[in-house]
Amino acid sequence: MVGNGVILLPESMPLNLYRRHLRIAGKCVGGHDADSHSYEPEELRRGWKKCYCPIYADGTLDGQFKRKNTKKTSWPEAKAVVAAWEEARGWDDPGVATALPDQVVEPPRTETEKPSITVQFATAAYLANRAGRSVAPATLRKYATFVKQFREFASEKGYVLIDQFQITDMDDFYSRWKDGIRAKAKKLERLKGFFHFCLKRKWVSENPAADLEAPVGSGTAAHRMPFTDSELVRIYEACDKLPEVQWKNHLGSGSWGGDDVKSMVMLLCWTGLRISDGATFDMSRVTPHPDGGANIFLRMHKTKGPLFTWADDWLYERLLARERKHGAKIFACGVSERLETATDTWRRKINRVFDLAGAFECGTPTPHIFRHTFVRLLLQRGVSPRDVADLIGDTEDVVVKHYARWVPERQERLTNILREKLSTAPRPKLQVIGGTDSRRAG
Repeated sequence: MVGNGVILLPESMPLNLYRRHLRIAGKCVGGHDADSHSYEPEELRRGWKKCYCPIYADGTLDGQFKRKNTKKTSWPEAKAVVAAWEEARGWDDPGVATALPDQVVEPPRTETEKPSITVQFATAAYLANRAGRSVAPATLRKYATFVKQFREFASEKGYVLIDQFQITDMDDFYSRWKDGIRAKAKKLERLKGFFHFCLKRKWVSENPAADLEAPVGSGTAAHRMPFTDSELVRIYEACDKLPEVQWKNHLGSGSWGGDDVKSMVMLLCWTGLRISDGATFDMSRVTPHPDGGANIFLRMHKTKGPLFTWADDWLYERLLARERKHGAKIFACGVSERLETATDTWRRKINRVFDLAGAFECGTPTPHIFRHTFVRLLLQRGVSPRDVADLIGDTEDVVVKHYARWVPERQERLTNILREKLSTAPRPKLQVIGGTDSRRAG
């Protein structure tokens, strides 16, 4: 302060540096609030989400206060710019570019250089690509689950950009999966597919998951054990033991019991439908046959492909009885028409019957095993794998690979072939060694 209370401000003061996060919400790759500020000490904290928003300087130079963008995103480079301004005692020094130390001068960007892509953007683009292929909702949910787990892993590592992932990171990510061998192999396919998606768009220079291998045995055909005839009898008996269950929600109220579950079980077991197709079954897809029974035509929820199957007289009459009581959607019964909700509701009902029925050879029974049982019943009665494939909306190769080995008649036929052909083959000489019960080839 000098004479008459006048305060003299210095012509120049050390400039203050801060990062100014982008003004549009969601544009900051670190996820920081729009138009917020952060400082270098703050960004050194563990767990800070790195971003590339510009660094600004404010202060007074040559008696002029300003806030100015350094046009740099790293602190060393921004400090070099500020040092040049302070040395020149002005904001518009034309020699700033040449005054920067060589080691912090930003190299020129080449025409082929691509901007860095965030994990958030890459995974969102991948999900949109999968959805654009019109995959089944259940499959799309698996992609979404994978993306959620991948984002959580990236957050734990402190990674913001997709090209920060290394091969060792993929080893770590893969080792954490607790899934069964086949589920783990499928998830590995999604991981490799995601990075292949990024590689094709030149967001990464290599696929860090390329050398990961699926678990041993994951390529072996899945164990598809159908219900035996005696197990089917126990399931029907368990339906008769199931007490009536009352329900009430915002959709209404009502009850269901063992007879309702028995109708669903019969539909699945004698038509080969999946539980999702059974839960949303509509009688408008059923056409009476002149010689008895009814044809069923529908489009499967999982594959979106057309399917033809048939209901015998006794089953058709049972379905008609439900239509008279519940309307065309005979298994809706007041629950949500959302596919996942309707399917899960019936899955829980059938599981209560499984609990009452006792132990099963397959281990843990599921409603899908009724589909395996349908195939077994057909193959045991001489239906060709090709025709069975048409009836379940699958391929002949799948039927042969997963189902034919459970048909006793097939094994008996092969045994008879071996017995007939090998009976005329030369037999080895046998010699008794140490007793009448011990023999060896001579």
